[in-house]
Amino acid sequence: MTHPAQIKIPATYLRGGTSKGVFFSLQDLPERARQPGPGRDALMLRVIGSPDPYGKQTDGMGGGTSSTSKAVIVSATTKPEHDVDYLFGQVAIDKAFVDWSGNCGNLSAAVGSFAISSGLVDPARIPHNGTATVRIWQANISKTIIAHVPISNGEVQETGDFELDGVTFPAAEVQLEFVEPAADDEGGGAMFPTGNLIDDLEVPGVGTFKATLINAGIPTIFLNAQDLGYSGTELQDAINADPQALARFETIRAYGALRMGLISNLEQARERQHTPKVAFVAAPAAYAASSGKAVAAADIDLLVRALSMGKLHHAMMGTAAVAIGTAAAIPGTLVNMAAGGGERTAVCFGHPSGTLRVGAEARQVDGQWTVTKAIMSRSARVLMEGWVRVPADSF
Repeated sequence: MTHPAQIKIPATYLRGGTSKGVFFSLQDLPERARQPGPGRDALMLRVIGSPDPYGKQTDGMGGGTSSTSKAVIVSATTKPEHDVDYLFGQVAIDKAFVDWSGNCGNLSAAVGSFAISSGLVDPARIPHNGTATVRIWQANISKTIIAHVPISNGEVQETGDFELDGVTFPAAEVQLEFVEPAADDEGGGAMFPTGNLIDDLEVPGVGTFKATLINAGIPTIFLNAQDLGYSGTELQDAINADPQALARFETIRAYGALRMGLISNLEQARERQHTPKVAFVAAPAAYAASSGKAVAAADIDLLVRALSMGKLHHAMMGTAAVAIGTAAAIPGTLVNMAAGGGERTAVCFGHPSGTLRVGAEARQVDGQWTVTKAIMSRSARVLMEGWVRVPADSF
C-alpha cells in the first residue's frame, strides 16, 4: 500500500500579544491554498491539528485553546498607502471549521515584524535603528492597522523590558494603531448596529439583559457582571469549569449576533464562532490575577472579562480591547458607566491575567458617534521558523 509523503511549507511560529499562531507568506502556500476555499481551510486545519475530539491538537501546531489555535496569511499589499495585507483565521479545535470573519488584535502585533523579516516591506521604509512604521491592511474586516516596530541594527528588535500581563517574559514594545476601527454603514454595518448605546437583549430561556452591542475592533456584546450573577473579578476556572455557564453565554452570544444583524438565523451562530465576542463589565474591585499578582481597585478604571470561542479568555483579546476602549470613550455605554462615566480618552481595565491600558478617540458627527483610532501596546516574538509538514493528501 502506497502512503502519501509529507510536504514542507515555509512557516513561522510567532507569539503576538497573548496569542500564538502559525504565519505564512501567501506566496509560499501550495497553489490550491492561495485562494479562499476548502483547500485553504483544510490545510490550516491540518497544520493546527483540527478537528481534535481530544481537544489538545497534539498532532498539529495548535495548543488546544482559542489563543493558540490561529493561522495568519500575509502578502504583498493590494491597497495604496499600505505595506502588506493580513488575513487571520481562527481555527476551531473540535470542529472542521476555520472562521475568517474577524481579526486577532494580539497577532496583529506580530504582523509588522513578520512582514519586515519576510521581505514584504520596502527596505527604504526600514531605518537601521529606530522605529519602522508598517501599514497593514486587515483583509478580514477591511480596516487599517499601523504597527510601530522597533528596529536595531537593521533587524526587528524582539527583546526588551516591556511587560504585558498574560505573557511570562518581557519583550520589545510594539504600539498598534487601529484606524477607524468601528464598522460603518458603507462597510455593511454600524458601530452600534441597533442605533442604541444600551439595548434590552432578550434571550429566551435565559433572561433579558442590559447590553451594549458594538462593532469596533470586533463585534462585541457587553453585559453587566452583576446581571449575570458575577462580580467581574472571576478567573478562568470560575467560568470554564461550569458547563451551564458556558452554555448560557453561548445562547446569549447567538441571540446577540442575531440582534446585531451578524446572522439571519440562530443556526448560523455555530458557523460564526469567532464573532461576536461576549464580555461582562463591573466597577473597579481588588482581586488576585491568575499569576497571583495583586490588582488594586485604585489601579484600574473597570473590570472586564471576555469569552472567546466558547471559553473565558485567560487575558484579553486585542480586538476586544479595542471594543472596550471605544465603548469606554462614549458616554452612556455599559463600559463607560462601569468606568465611572464621563468623557474618556483611555482606560486601564482589569482582566484575569492583570491589567491593560487602551486608548480611543471618539467624537460625535451629525449626531452619530465615530472613532478615529484606538491605540494599545503589545509585544511579539518569533518562537520558531522553518517549515511545517503536512500529509500531501490532507488538503
